[in-house]
Amino acid sequence: MTSVAGLVLAAGGGRRYGMPKALVEYEGSLLVERAVRTAAAVCDPVLVVLGARAVDVWRTADLDGATVLANRDWETGMASSLRTGLDGLRGWPGVVDAALVQLVDMPGMTPAALARMAEHAAPDALAVATYDGVRGHPVLLGREHWAGVVATATGDEGARRYLAGRAVTEVDCTGLADPADLDVPPGGVPSAP
Repeated sequence: MTSVAGLVLAAGGGRRYGMPKALVEYEGSLLVERAVRTAAAVCDPVLVVLGARAVDVWRTADLDGATVLANRDWETGMASSLRTGLDGLRGWPGVVDAALVQLVDMPGMTPAALARMAEHAAPDALAVATYDGVRGHPVLLGREHWAGVVATATGDEGARRYLAGRAVTEVDCTGLADPADLDVPPGGVPSAP
């Protein structure tokens, strides 16, 4: 059986949003709690990478069942969180074949979309979810690619540079999840817990 880890990237400061998105309440729970629950429905283990106001997130959010990793370089962009998470998985005590990378600011992500992606999990897998033909998240990274992703991820690009020019399986998740992210608060006013 293939082991698929969930990797939730939740370290950003939410500059455009006005606060770290991990602390944003959405329909009765924090975004980071929603992302961890969604990942845990499909993946084992689940790792969540925190950065901005990490102690506040850790104290406030219900992250039961997830392993929390701290990204000290979170201000340099999403790539540092991806590196932190993949480095954590490379040192994981059990064998993990692939990681499903999920962003904290996508409250419409569902276990159904993650499960469809997980069907493609393998140590050599590279897959990306598509919605109406447009690439989005989650992204599935097989273990054999982790070192390459870590070596090439910079700024806010994440795995984009590594994936460019490689054979990447596009997995149609249209209708399984809402791929929209929360870049700015509804009505332009941040909501804090």
